[in-house]
Amino acid sequence: MTNTQLPAIITSTNISKHYSQTYALAGVDLTIGLGESLAIMGPSGSGKTTLLHCLAGIIRPDEGNIRLLPTDRSSAAEITSLKEAGRTALRREVFGFVFQQGLLLPELTAVDNVALAAMLAGMKRPDATEHARAWLQRLGLAEHLSKRIGQLSGGQAQRVAIARAQVTQPVVTFADEPTGALDSATSTEVLSELLASTTGRGSTLVVVTHDETVAARCSRIVRLADGRIVSDSANQAQQAEPTRYEAPAQHVQSNQYVQNNR
Repeated sequence: MTNTQLPAIITSTNISKHYSQTYALAGVDLTIGLGESLAIMGPSGSGKTTLLHCLAGIIRPDEGNIRLLPTDRSSAAEITSLKEAGRTALRREVFGFVFQQGLLLPELTAVDNVALAAMLAGMKRPDATEHARAWLQRLGLAEHLSKRIGQLSGGQAQRVAIARAQVTQPVVTFADEPTGALDSATSTEVLSELLASTTGRGSTLVVVTHDETVAARCSRIVRLADGRIVSDSANQAQQAEPTRYEAPAQHVQSNQYVQNNR
């Protein structure tokens, strides 16, 4: 199923995932475009997070296949057939992640949290630290680089999470309720930064949300019920090309997930 006119970056066919006798996903077909912002919505238990985790290679579906299409920054890959090492490399180098609670390391400073992600993707420490500082400054956190996560507000911590996700300049960023723990004003600000730092530089954002306000900011909305897509609609109000976002640094992926699949 597709409602995007953009070049495809991820395609999934007949994705199913079940736990005991319950299907979390029951035959999902979905094509995601390069440069679009896709909101996945539905009631609790509809399969939203399971779908996101399958698309991102965090879990493997029981049936169906998911394919990453090639871009100038990433090679093609059959995500569902990758070995664990290959999927880990894919998540580390080509995908970015932002979660509701951030999942940042509280014992590290803001800059060290972001730099760690860059080092895991292959950067040397000096370069990783430089890129981390640049991203945090770009997101308005220049005065908070040396603070630990517990010293930051919820909105500041989510900006650190965005910087951590974007420091490798991923092709696709997956966000699971990224504004769920924030007040409405902070949520608007954080979502603006998340959209700008992804679609604003030509990459893709896939966000799971319960919030209709968040979904209304995305260019496309997919709704699930009982593990199936029940609607897939383009958001005409958000179809205009996003403002270009000048990322502070460029990181070239090594595509180790391809090597690990041989």
